[in-house]
Amino acid sequence: MNLNTLKESKLLELSSHFVGGNHVEFVSNRQFPVMEPRSGRKLATWHYATAEQVDLVVKTAKQAQKTWAGSTWMKRNEVLKKTAELLKTHCDDIAYWECLSNGKPISEAKADVLSCVDTFNFYSGIAHDLLGHHIPLDPSRYAYTRRLPIGVVAAIGAWNYPIQTCTWKTAPALACGNSIIYKPSPLSPVTALILGEILKTSGLPDGVFNVIQGDAETAQHLIQHRDVAKVSFTGSIPTGKKIMAACAERNIKPVTMELGGKSALIVFEDADVDSGVACAMMANFYSQGQVCSNASKVLVHKSVLKEFTEKLVEKTKELKIGDPLKAETQVGAHISEEHRARVEGYINGAINEGATKICGGDRIQVPGLDNGYYLSPCILTDITPNMTVYKEEIFGAVLLIIPFDTEEEAVRIANDTDMGLAAGLVTKDLAKSYRISEQLNAGNVYVNTFNDVSPLVPFGGIGESGFGRENGVAVLEHYTQLKSVFVNTGTCPNPF
Repeated sequence: MNLNTLKESKLLELSSHFVGGNHVEFVSNRQFPVMEPRSGRKLATWHYATAEQVDLVVKTAKQAQKTWAGSTWMKRNEVLKKTAELLKTHCDDIAYWECLSNGKPISEAKADVLSCVDTFNFYSGIAHDLLGHHIPLDPSRYAYTRRLPIGVVAAIGAWNYPIQTCTWKTAPALACGNSIIYKPSPLSPVTALILGEILKTSGLPDGVFNVIQGDAETAQHLIQHRDVAKVSFTGSIPTGKKIMAACAERNIKPVTMELGGKSALIVFEDADVDSGVACAMMANFYSQGQVCSNASKVLVHKSVLKEFTEKLVEKTKELKIGDPLKAETQVGAHISEEHRARVEGYINGAINEGATKICGGDRIQVPGLDNGYYLSPCILTDITPNMTVYKEEIFGAVLLIIPFDTEEEAVRIANDTDMGLAAGLVTKDLAKSYRISEQLNAGNVYVNTFNDVSPLVPFGGIGESGFGRENGVAVLEHYTQLKSVFVNTGTCPNPF
């Protein structure tokens, strides 16, 4: 693939797997369509990898990892830094394919690619955090530690942030000296292949980064392979539980889980209402609401409820829904027809249970893209704790307005879930922001913002939302293993 011709449709004619530094075609009796959400048309038909093909890829990755692990930190720095440069150079073209295969607005897709630039840049300079420690024990004894690569990493990504999810796993794993086998979601399988080509062009040895296409069956073969040393998964809670069990079935291997959430945003009485509205929209409407950390429960103090609701509805109705490839579009297409129907099911179910729809939730016909998966952002009120939308992750642009009277009530409602991925609050009171942040059961808390992210800051959840972290220095713990060495500089005394 020529990086200068990324926009050409022949990208989809390439072999759908990237193994050993080359695009390869694994033929199997199981196929899947590569769909374009914006139009509902089929772009290509690709094949899932079989157990035998997975075994071949793992062997390739295992052999390549030995070479990569033996490279100097400066060499790894060089490759990751070059990758960041190429991602930035080709940002527009990569965003085009991200938009085409995912349906999110092109403006968001470009921001995602640029965030990947930041991620590779950050991990290109992480070598000093991989240093071991020297521990003097007494005049003749000391110990030292070494942080070593873990081996072959199986990474399974999500469809809502395809290139970003891939990068969050790939950059730190490579920085630590591991090889990667990445399995993207069949719903958005394209841009991981482009990253593979960029890594190769940047000087990464062949076989260190690989992409295989697959479904749950393929994933099962991958994570249960004896030569896979580590699994990193982003996706739903039910799938995460199955992967955890599979990681202990044949041989025990560490796993990190970035799973779903049912988050809340609290808008206090002293909040700037316009800021509260902005935070609520950020917490619900990015990527058509298909964001794991979204705060569908928006808790609003009763003293500002009327003003907040009126302004939120006004701003929501102004959102431009349309062709994701157009720069002015703010709301694109859902990932699939099935997922749009699922989101509609939550909306209709809530109304049947007594909720009131005050805005959106309607199918939208975009001129020239009549079969695209479009749905207007929805706002519901009159929410009660027994409703399904109150308890379950919707994974769509469905915002629930829930009034409250006291801090204690707001915190109780926010924490009324087994999931603990994110939470947020809007207030001008610094002391209150600190006090409430300490009480919220979430791995990520946002104050006067929402869905903020940085490669410098760890991201992950607690409870049913998973364990382990992406980003920051914290992630290095998950892609390395620690060796402790005890040294006696003298003769060994016999204790017997």
